[in-house]
Amino acid sequence: MLQSVVIASVIEVELAPAPIPPDWILSGTPQAHSRQLARSHDRASSVIAWSCTAGRFKWHYTVDETAHIVAGEVFVTDENGGEHRLGPGDTAFFPAGSRSTWHVPAAVRKVAVCRQAMPRPFAFALRAWNRLAHIMVAVFWPPEGTASDPLAPRASADARNAGGVRNEA
Repeated sequence: MLQSVVIASVIEVELAPAPIPPDWILSGTPQAHSRQLARSHDRASSVIAWSCTAGRFKWHYTVDETAHIVAGEVFVTDENGGEHRLGPGDTAFFPAGSRSTWHVPAAVRKVAVCRQAMPRPFAFALRAWNRLAHIMVAVFWPPEGTASDPLAPRASADARNAGGVRNEA
């Protein structure tokens, strides 16, 4: 089944209340809102718009989250006590199982890409499956005009980028 491309203005999209658990709030009365913008076919990944008013609170990550700030700012204190300012254009990655403290001085809005963390054995199996699929395609459906060995090691990133040409595949 084909799915359509999703395009949304994260700044303008209407969000619904998404309360922060009261025992996570350290100071102020932060009011969070969110809206899921898209979800992958396998339901393992989603894109969410999220906003929050001023306050200070703990956050526990149950999924891998890549957050991109689009408006406002936040000061994030990591598990080692390091404080990091994130403002418009800044991106941060929070792995599943991590914790942080968020201090929002006025208001913040972000877009978050959330992904269910995959256990290592499954991740290894998926990488092996993808490599096997790559080999099978190369063996049975090679690109026209090429005579390459599908089992040969792939070229290094330096070799692929030689001469200022970048391979984005």
